[in-house]
Amino acid sequence: MVAALVAALLLGGCATAPPPKPVAAPRRAPISHPLPVVPNAASPRHAPSSLADGIDAYLSQPRFAHAQWGVDVVSLESGATLYRRNADSLFLPASNAKLYTAALALQALGADARFSTTLYATAAPRADGTLAGDLILYGGGDPSLGDPGVSPDWADRLAAALAGRGVKRVRGDLVADDTYFAGPPFGDGWEALDLQTDYGAQSGALGVQDNVVRVKVAREGSRCCTLAIDPSHSGMRVANLTGSAAPLSLYRPPGSDVLYASGSLRTDVPQRTFTRSVPDGALFAANRLRQALAQRGIALHGRVRAVHWPETDDAVGNHPTEIAGIPSPPLSQLLVHMLKHSDNRYAQMLLQQVGTRTAHAGVCDDRAEPPQTSADWGLCAMRAFLGRIGISNGEAMFNDGSGLSRQDLVTPAATVKLLAWVARQPFANVLRDALPVAGIDGTLQYRMRDGAASDNVQAKTGTLTHVYTLSGFVIDAAGQPLAFSLMLNRYQRPTDELGRNIQPSPQSDLDAIATMLATHGAN
Repeated sequence: MVAALVAALLLGGCATAPPPKPVAAPRRAPISHPLPVVPNAASPRHAPSSLADGIDAYLSQPRFAHAQWGVDVVSLESGATLYRRNADSLFLPASNAKLYTAALALQALGADARFSTTLYATAAPRADGTLAGDLILYGGGDPSLGDPGVSPDWADRLAAALAGRGVKRVRGDLVADDTYFAGPPFGDGWEALDLQTDYGAQSGALGVQDNVVRVKVAREGSRCCTLAIDPSHSGMRVANLTGSAAPLSLYRPPGSDVLYASGSLRTDVPQRTFTRSVPDGALFAANRLRQALAQRGIALHGRVRAVHWPETDDAVGNHPTEIAGIPSPPLSQLLVHMLKHSDNRYAQMLLQQVGTRTAHAGVCDDRAEPPQTSADWGLCAMRAFLGRIGISNGEAMFNDGSGLSRQDLVTPAATVKLLAWVARQPFANVLRDALPVAGIDGTLQYRMRDGAASDNVQAKTGTLTHVYTLSGFVIDAAGQPLAFSLMLNRYQRPTDELGRNIQPSPQSDLDAIATMLATHGAN
């Protein structure tokens, strides 16, 4: 029983590789409106209307008796509140937290900000082709390094640059340095099982290809099973304990580089492919560069090693020779992937980018002691940012940048305040164009595919166990732009007598309300 439960937790939802990254979002017509008036606490719950009656009736269904709903809907033209329910109560936002991280990053870093991965040498190449020192692969916090459509040839480009300097052999080590970010390579509040999944992959300053690998499990005739890891330079070892009658389980203990495989595939399943996080993102990147050096005929005589926080590498601070760098796309394009595909690693890395810049300024006014990690500096910047736009610490509390932490709490009203503020900024369309579009792309591609919400609702989705959220923008039937936040917490989806989910899904419940907003104002 316990083994089956663990297997279900470890294997669920991880059968395919992450979606490809779009380079840019299509431009959509901007929301045109005067400065919105953000409603205050004295605003009425909602004005009497068919919209209010419809939402009230939907939320009054018996299956929501033990759940908690939070809803806030505001006109971006007039500032009027169209509907409120528990809008000032705190909810787990799940990935709706990424709206806050995106707004913070745009405000603090700018839409054109880029982040570079740099190859250094601690000695100048000699005339005979010898580099009598170390190579340092220094991560600058680019979450897109190695992604298809962005920089799949990054290692080849760095190796070519080194070969172009006449280097044929490196006497020292290849050092993977991810100390640009201070702190552990994951968010505060992420759970142990998260850390071996694709959605909980490491978020250190140096990593590549999402810091994930594909694990192919296949039958050999009637026997189970063989395992293959792609790419092979993951730094992960496999302990193949398959063959028992138990369901297949893949498990890598926290901090270990050993992936344990046990149980078996069903007899009617010849093979399956899973996505798993790598144990060390920096070494993962350095091992790929080592392969590229060999392909260029450059011999590495030393070893491949990593330097992680709280260690330091003095070589970078001693002005080593820069060989070449790989810049990321601009922040505006990174946000397209982060928001449309709800990438936790991107979000946590962008929070740390803000934190690194804030730490250089050395100001965190709301703590007696200065923060010790880049993420904590980023959270300090988040609190200051939210305070400036009228959101108090009691309305929004974060432990990470992605919403994967089960300790994040926000109110729907705070989320609508944030969206209303975004709508007034010069970068409003940058964030809006990066949001999933109902029925079109991202995490909303297969939701609200028909009707008034399709190609209209632009919103961030969010899902954790018993947590379902949707917040963003929609234009109603009268042409009025709205900002909304829908949060459903503490909800157990109905199941049949065998424990199978039955319809409607919690996502379709959120979509039903979003569709009501899209049809509001119709004659």
